[in-house]
Amino acid sequence: MNGNRFGQLFQLTTYGESHGPAMGVTVSGVPAGVELSEEDIQVEMDRRKPGQSMITTSRNEPDSVTINSGLQDGYTTGTPVGMTIQNKDARSGKYEPFVTAPRPSHGDYTYSSKFGTRNWGGGGRSSARETLNWVAAGAVAKQVLEQSPLGVRVKAHVNQLHNIEAPEVSFEEMLEHSEENEVRCAHPETAEKMHELLENFQAQGDSVGGTIHFEAHGVPRGLGEPRFDSFPARLAQAMFAIPATTSFEMGLGTDAASVAGKTRNEDWAFEDGTTRPDTVAEEGDPVPVGNDHGGTQGGITTGEPITGEATWHAPTSIPAEQTTVDWETGEQKQVHVVGRHDPSLPPRAVPVVEAMLHCIILDFSILNGRINPDRIDDSPGEYDTDYHPSSPHNQ
Repeated sequence: MNGNRFGQLFQLTTYGESHGPAMGVTVSGVPAGVELSEEDIQVEMDRRKPGQSMITTSRNEPDSVTINSGLQDGYTTGTPVGMTIQNKDARSGKYEPFVTAPRPSHGDYTYSSKFGTRNWGGGGRSSARETLNWVAAGAVAKQVLEQSPLGVRVKAHVNQLHNIEAPEVSFEEMLEHSEENEVRCAHPETAEKMHELLENFQAQGDSVGGTIHFEAHGVPRGLGEPRFDSFPARLAQAMFAIPATTSFEMGLGTDAASVAGKTRNEDWAFEDGTTRPDTVAEEGDPVPVGNDHGGTQGGITTGEPITGEATWHAPTSIPAEQTTVDWETGEQKQVHVVGRHDPSLPPRAVPVVEAMLHCIILDFSILNGRINPDRIDDSPGEYDTDYHPSSPHNQ
């Protein structure tokens, strides 16, 4: 099975199944000298973990991360950072009826038809639980970026669930409010309506889809490798890899279909401190007037904020009666997918989206020479550093 690795120089390689003994990720390409701890990773893991509220799955997983390699005295060494997360609350018995009778709209049938077998407990490798590996890798990337001179800031929030849509909010409002409520919507009044909506659908044994709006500020201009490894192409790949994603867009997105070229095209001006206060451009640099392009032109970052949106369909594991067929017995069956499942995916997908943005921005920053791939202090040849271990004999 291929397809378990993401990135060029900053690479994450993952393993594990939903109900297996553990999940794990190896992160290669982490520069040396980055201060890092399990607590830094755990903060992000806790944002994604199940059982946080009544509108998430009740699976009781601590999702405690263990760093197995790549650290010395609290600093990265430049070697791969290996992390594991134990599965503590797997209950595979509820999935036995679906071993040869695939759940509607899941990956059960496609995995079996591809490999001739599958890990059926909890969906195995196709489960969204696998994204906790991505969050762990993203937490490492976030620490590297925060300790670099770039000044990158990333945030996402749930801007729509079913037919309830939040008004446009600022980046600062996203930073301030999105973690204040269980649905991770940065508009408090809309968040209350979304919460009530999810409770109603839960009571009916049903689920709903939604969208996440994301932004990344402080991203250097010039990132992206045309054509097949452009910045938006890589970001789209990451977003579509998240289970249940059905669409992805940047800038105007699908609205661009109804906007004339003269309206969409953005004139150029010289940065004077007022043209785009959130650009990375310095005074006198050419800057686009507006950001309908979402931070990239020609597949390369412009220095303007990266903005976009991704959409998730309603979770397919629902208690409502559905129809399947059992290829072993030849029967058609009425089934109820019982167990512990989220009524909507975007609230817990927010940290996954942010994690992948951190990974992509860091990878391109290393590829384009903005961050030294060997060491965060960008001092090649220096060996007597603040983060080098001291000899016990010299104490």
